[in-house]
Amino acid sequence: MKTTWALVKRNRKLFFRDKGMLLASFITPIILIVLYGTFLANVYRDSFLSALPEFFKISDKLLNGTVASQLAVGLLAVSCVTVTFSVNLTMVQDHVNGARKDFNVSPVKKSLIYVGYFFATVLNSLMVNLMALVLCLGYVGIKGWYLSVADILWLILDEILLVLFGSIFSSIVCYPLKTQGQISAVQAIVSAGYGFICGAYMPISNFGSGLQKVLSFLPSTYGTSLLKNHMLRGVFEEMEKEGIPAQAISGIRDSLDCNPVFQGKVVGTGWMLAIMAGTIVILGIIYLLITGLKKE
Repeated sequence: MKTTWALVKRNRKLFFRDKGMLLASFITPIILIVLYGTFLANVYRDSFLSALPEFFKISDKLLNGTVASQLAVGLLAVSCVTVTFSVNLTMVQDHVNGARKDFNVSPVKKSLIYVGYFFATVLNSLMVNLMALVLCLGYVGIKGWYLSVADILWLILDEILLVLFGSIFSSIVCYPLKTQGQISAVQAIVSAGYGFICGAYMPISNFGSGLQKVLSFLPSTYGTSLLKNHMLRGVFEEMEKEGIPAQAISGIRDSLDCNPVFQGKVVGTGWMLAIMAGTIVILGIIYLLITGLKKE
C-alpha cells in the first residue's frame, strides 16, 4: 500500500509540474461551457420548443433552466471521460523520457506501477471535473435553478462513476502506447467522437433505430442518462406544476434520453448505476490482468 501511494503521489506531482497539461485540463471545461452556451443553446431551445404543442406556454426561467441543464450534462458527460486521457499522459511520458527503465529494474511489481497510474488519474480527473461541476451549477443557477441538495449529491456520484469509467478505459487504451504522437492521436479521436456516441451533443433518440440499438450496449449511454435524470429531475417537476400534461413530459423525457431502452425495455436509474459499476469492475479486472501479465 505504501508503495502504491508513493507512486500515486509521484504521478500527481508530475501532473502539476507539467504546466501545459495542467492548464489544458483545467481550461477545457471552461472553453466547453462557453462554446456550448454560444452555439448549442439555441439548438437545444428550438428542439425543446418543437417538442411541445403550440398552445402550451412555459415560463422563460423554466425554458432557460431546461436548456442550461442539457448543456451542463453535455459538458460533464464529455469532460469526465476525455479529461482522463489528458491526465493519463504521464503513463506514456514515462516511456518517452525513459523513466520506465528505472521502474523496470526496481523491486516493484509491474502491476503496482500501473495501479499507481490509475489512481493518480482518478484523483486528478476528479479534481478537474468537480471544478467543471461547480461551473455548470453556477451556469444553471444563472439561467434557471431547479436542483435540490439530493440532486447535487447524485450528480457528484454520477461524476465519480464516470471518472472511474473514463480512468480505467483510458488506462487500458493508453497501456500499449509508447509515443506522444500516439496518445495525441487517441485524444483527438476520443474528443471528437465520444460526445456523439454517449448522447452528449445530440440525444441518441434522434439517431436511427439501428444505431440506437448498437449504442444501447455501451455503458457511456447510461452514464450520460444518469446525469440527465438527476440534472433535469427538478425541471420535469416544475413542468408538472406549470400544467404540462404527464404524457407530454414523458415524451420530452424520452426525447432527451432520460428513459434509455435496451432490448425493448426501459432501463431505470437503479439499473444504470449497476451497469456503470459493473463495467468499472470488469474493466478493472481486465486492466489488472493485462498489466500483471506484462513482461519487461
